[in-house]
Amino acid sequence: MSQAADSAAGKPVIRNPVLRGFNPDPSILRVGDDYYIATSTFEWFPGVQIHHSRDLRHWRLIARPLTRRSQLDMLGNPDSGGIWAPCLSYSNGTFYLVYTDVKTHTGPFKDAHNYLVTAKNIEGPWSEPIYLNSSGFDPSLFHDDDGRKWLVNMVWDHRKGKNPFGGILLQEYSEKEQRLVGPVYNIFRGTHLGLTEGPHIYKHNGWYYLMVAEGGTFYEHAVTIARSKSITGPYEVDPQYPMLTSSDKPDLPLQRAGHACLVQTQTGEWYLAHLCGRPLPGRRCILGRETALQRVEWTEDGWLRLAGGGNGPRVEVPAPALPEHPFEPEPETDHFDGDTISIHFQTLREPMSEEWASLKQRPGYLRLKGRESPVSQHRQSLVARRVQAFETEAETAVEFEPETFQQMAGLICYYNTKNYHYLCISRDEELGKCVYIMTRDKGEYDEPLDRPVSIEGWNRVHLKVTIRYDKLRFWISRDGATWTPVGPELDAGILSDEYAELAVGRCRIDQGFTGAFVGMCVQDLSGRGIWADFDYFTYRETDRA
Repeated sequence: MSQAADSAAGKPVIRNPVLRGFNPDPSILRVGDDYYIATSTFEWFPGVQIHHSRDLRHWRLIARPLTRRSQLDMLGNPDSGGIWAPCLSYSNGTFYLVYTDVKTHTGPFKDAHNYLVTAKNIEGPWSEPIYLNSSGFDPSLFHDDDGRKWLVNMVWDHRKGKNPFGGILLQEYSEKEQRLVGPVYNIFRGTHLGLTEGPHIYKHNGWYYLMVAEGGTFYEHAVTIARSKSITGPYEVDPQYPMLTSSDKPDLPLQRAGHACLVQTQTGEWYLAHLCGRPLPGRRCILGRETALQRVEWTEDGWLRLAGGGNGPRVEVPAPALPEHPFEPEPETDHFDGDTISIHFQTLREPMSEEWASLKQRPGYLRLKGRESPVSQHRQSLVARRVQAFETEAETAVEFEPETFQQMAGLICYYNTKNYHYLCISRDEELGKCVYIMTRDKGEYDEPLDRPVSIEGWNRVHLKVTIRYDKLRFWISRDGATWTPVGPELDAGILSDEYAELAVGRCRIDQGFTGAFVGMCVQDLSGRGIWADFDYFTYRETDRA
């Protein structure tokens, strides 16, 4: 991900968001001259995304630490379960990553288990997980200057009549014993904004600063800071809280600003990484929650403020005094010619394996074995990548010979099991081999085509989707050169958090926290295990906004 060189004033700027498309809950870290941001991946595998930069302007995806089922077993996890709010830290030559694996998140209960993994190299290998606790989500590890380590996380209160966001818990972590030890302190109950979560602790000029997210992760999201001379509190709240929010600022391009993390550059400058979203008209963020950076300063009385004043996030931010460090552009096409697929691809809830996804069985192709349906929370044969721009197109070519209507393969635009558009190849009793569109809209099944399109006799089918903001259209081709539209223009807005969530007051009972993906999938509901061979996959951004 690159940035244009200069602002209108001729000085280098950071242009937000720096991590576009479904990169929420950022945890930023500097080690020497290198910067890293870890973000949430929810039900997508491998778990946790880590991007790298050397100038805070140009970022590249380099790793996903949770690559093994022993580190992350998400079979059966609900939509928007799995990895919530990882925290990346570093001490004495070791990287630490704490994360939550959420098994239940609707209704009164949250089954949320917190773990720790470590590595000597940011790109791994990462250790087997150490279990920490299950009292609530958003864990963060603080390394104090006296050598002690402390875990903070929010506590979930399921009881009727109580504040479910029951405060921020603090407990010491013993590296020798590899477990939490000593008393548990509830150090902060939050402000009137409510929904207090996402805690991080920092130490600056003799004060412990507690940074939390408040207001919920939608349009009232915010960042609040409190401080104390003792890590266990009591903590006083910044009198000008929240220090960052887009709430009640509908004209700002960056909305949903909150869930932040602080970093200091090697030149002494301070920046805040935070969650944001860019809504289309109708307040739908089809690219999901993204990551932005803001320049911040310490006031004389010891509080953190946005550089330039106010508390609203900015699209353009002065860049730090660091040498520019761009990366080579990412290839648009994966031809499946190597031993691994592009790092940008992920799968649902489980790792890729030769059992169902192979680059070896037919070299030069990705062979996917049909398994469960697109609504399964267990074993889907789906390989996809994020949509990261408002105008994009994706294309593939597939060879597939279905024997029954229960066998399908094709190109899918996917948000979750309840919201997707799917251009699939299948078999019809009258038409033979055919293509049709399958849509699931808030769980309601539909087929927008009046009649499937026969492709009987086609050995290879090229499939394409074009996305233009909130509009989506599918195309087919026999030769990859001449394209024919299939079906009507579809609503891309169903692939968004705001569309997926169902709000009752301030409580969301069916939440969406991810973003739009586009990719390849195969289903075989007959259980015969049919394969489809994909020759390539192209993802192209026609507008990088």
